[in-house]
Amino acid sequence: MQGPSTLAARTVGEWTVTTDRAYANPFLDVSVDAICTAPSGAEFRAPLFYDGACAWRFRLAPREEGRWHLRTVAAPEDPELVDEAEIVVTPGEGQGRLRATPGEGWGFTYDSGEPVFLLGDTTYNLFGMAHCGGDVAGFLARRAEQGFNLLRVRVPVSPFHPPRGYSDWQTRRTWPWGGSEQAPQFDRFDLDYFHTVDAVVQEAERLGMGLEMIMEGWGFEFPFSRRDRFVPEWEDLWMRYLIARYDAYNSVYFWTLMNEYEFYPDGDWRYNRVADLWAMRRARWVKALAPHGHIVSVHNGPRMPRFAERFAQDPGAVDAIMFQDWGSRDEEWGWLADGIETTIAAALGDWWGSAVFAEWGYERNPEFDLKMPSHLHCDVEHTRRGAWRGAFRGLGIIHGFENSWGPWMVLDRDQPGLEHLLHVRRFFTEVLPFAALRPAEGLATGSRERGCQPLALASEDGRQVAVYLPVGGEATIDPSLPLAEYRGEWYDPVAGTLQPAAAEGSTFRAPERVTNGHPQDWVLVLRAD
Repeated sequence: MQGPSTLAARTVGEWTVTTDRAYANPFLDVSVDAICTAPSGAEFRAPLFYDGACAWRFRLAPREEGRWHLRTVAAPEDPELVDEAEIVVTPGEGQGRLRATPGEGWGFTYDSGEPVFLLGDTTYNLFGMAHCGGDVAGFLARRAEQGFNLLRVRVPVSPFHPPRGYSDWQTRRTWPWGGSEQAPQFDRFDLDYFHTVDAVVQEAERLGMGLEMIMEGWGFEFPFSRRDRFVPEWEDLWMRYLIARYDAYNSVYFWTLMNEYEFYPDGDWRYNRVADLWAMRRARWVKALAPHGHIVSVHNGPRMPRFAERFAQDPGAVDAIMFQDWGSRDEEWGWLADGIETTIAAALGDWWGSAVFAEWGYERNPEFDLKMPSHLHCDVEHTRRGAWRGAFRGLGIIHGFENSWGPWMVLDRDQPGLEHLLHVRRFFTEVLPFAALRPAEGLATGSRERGCQPLALASEDGRQVAVYLPVGGEATIDPSLPLAEYRGEWYDPVAGTLQPAAAEGSTFRAPERVTNGHPQDWVLVLRAD
């Protein structure tokens, strides 16, 4: 077994076994696993993946320090694929993997115990862009420098999104299986493509960034729309290969089973109970196979019924909801992005797991042809207000931009709304500590007009308070809060700056300002001295 004899804890090691036996189909005709025994005596099994040239590889990121024993086994038996090795795991540095920790912070912490404010970008076809020569490494470096810590990425690339979303960047095939979409071979994998995926995952690991690895794409597209062709046996083989190849990386923050999982089984976008049953079954299957304990999540299409009802039959199967709701996105109200917070409250009411506000539209770039009519009114105002509405429900946020979302590839230039997301991040990591804040219903009242109601967050002891005013105006604070003990400031979501705020009795009035033809939003900050 070729590989390192020493390894720092929480870093990825790779070992290789080879054989001279000629398998007609090495992806299918033999199954190779590693039996890993930790210094404590704990034992687990992990799959190997075939990587060409009669070589099977095993990746492990051990967390327990000391002497480990590794042993490979093969079925059917192949003596050349059976080997043993011992490694010494030394103390390691770094934050480790992301864990779902409902009730702690905003639902996520690193192995180190540090709570995590998730700020993400949706880059569904990032692996495909890299495979077609895009400067993905430069894009990752810029996002990391900006403070993003998560990217939503589909492992199977989508060459098209209805109604007109052909990919401008597609210069070579990105079909990850053998054969083609016209004549698929689901029992084989395109190693050239997976070597590209390796490079992107490893660069994210180096930068300390996370990836939401979406295992199955939209259910309306082939092969996920054809369960008579993509049968359970091929689904098992596909997911096993992904887990074998990438589960060791700390950069894998989430294993998401499917994008808008309710498309299962027939590609029809609607809520259906069988999709819930599939999600629970697949989540348990992934957890049984994947040795590193990554978060298993689902991404929704329909918002209701609420997820506490959907997964009540097996509460421990799905760890996290990657929740989407776009709010208003029509010509009249798209700028306001209203309704998001109420939909989140309804859909995630009584949910026992963790959640991320993972999608509220994709910011339109008017320089591009309109391939996606649903994006037309998703402007910078929609981007900003959607982010604050989601964060004021106590959720990390993941947005997306037409420059890098899917059919387009402009990786070296950011759209205007991105800067506004950085102001959200600054607020919750530098102005008020996000991990101490929780939604505070009724703490602030104000306008009852559509989409204008103030939203509040507060620490458990009430010493730190934030109130979001989607269109400015007034906020009246619950009189039980002794305002004389608090210092007030206005945070400007457009500029990312603070200025003093004074109350008249228990009411604060935001500065009057107009942005892009609409009254600007503001955040009131109250801190007890």
